[in-house]
Amino acid sequence: MTSFYLRFDMRRPDFSTASHADMFSAALEQCAWAEAQGMDGVHLSEHHGSDDGYCPSPLVFAAAVAARTETLPIFISALIAPLHDPLQLAEDLCVLDHISRGRVLPILSAGYREEEFAAVGKKLSDRKVCMDELVPFLEKAWSGEPFEWQGRPITVTPRPHSQPRPPILMGGSSRPAARRAAEFADMFVPTGPEVFEYYREELAKRGKPDPGPMPAASTSVVFLAEDPDAYWQVIAPHCQHETNTYRRWADKAGVHSPYQHFDDLDALREEGNYEVLTPGAFIELIAAGREVALFHPMCGGISPELAWQSLSLFESEVLPAIAGS
Repeated sequence: MTSFYLRFDMRRPDFSTASHADMFSAALEQCAWAEAQGMDGVHLSEHHGSDDGYCPSPLVFAAAVAARTETLPIFISALIAPLHDPLQLAEDLCVLDHISRGRVLPILSAGYREEEFAAVGKKLSDRKVCMDELVPFLEKAWSGEPFEWQGRPITVTPRPHSQPRPPILMGGSSRPAARRAAEFADMFVPTGPEVFEYYREELAKRGKPDPGPMPAASTSVVFLAEDPDAYWQVIAPHCQHETNTYRRWADKAGVHSPYQHFDDLDALREEGNYEVLTPGAFIELIAAGREVALFHPMCGGISPELAWQSLSLFESEVLPAIAGS
């Protein structure tokens, strides 16, 4: 059975026609719509100081989504943990856990952009200590009991809604990230299967249960259109903005990224990370066993109107065709 997800990062380059306020309003409407269609979750992302207004506050965004929905799982992927004060993070996640009744699932990441660390008075070299200390801190904080941390007395109340505590997921693309997740986290969400296999090995060394093969993940985003060529011509600059910006960030930081740089829009489409399909073609992929489909409806600042065109086809043509399958 195919799992369906939404994703939002709220990028809005200068050539976008919608305001950020319009995009946030549309995103909340689309999350409520996704819940009504029985979709499996929404992914919210975090970055700071980006020229295109990439969402810097996924916790606030998640609270708004949680208030507009009742059952939709809300993934924060990823939450750049070292940029946050650990006490504030523990309290904010606790409140989110209550608002959502346990539906917010943060995927903690170490981050990689030097500019983001400099903005909060930190260095990239601070990441290891922060990530190694964070889960033990959260576990103590979410116990509701007083404890001492770095010479300070701390008590976090109320205790979380989720018991004994909210799940702790970690993300990353390196062996150190996989090793850290095996030591501290409930699950590792990597960028590729090779690192996940190393994670499984590290779990075995610690006598922890084997989670099995890496869960299916989407390697592309899906848009639906009656005329895919015409739709692509309109959204292509937005997709190009997204992939080129991610590639530029990765190259500057010297880290792995699934995103590549494209000057040619036809080459970008052929690469396959941005799929524009007719409803019929998408139904065929689902019937053939596609495991995950990710909709990024306002990718790179695509207007809410265009985003709704794609989502409406999912509701009107795809869902009825796959009902009961």
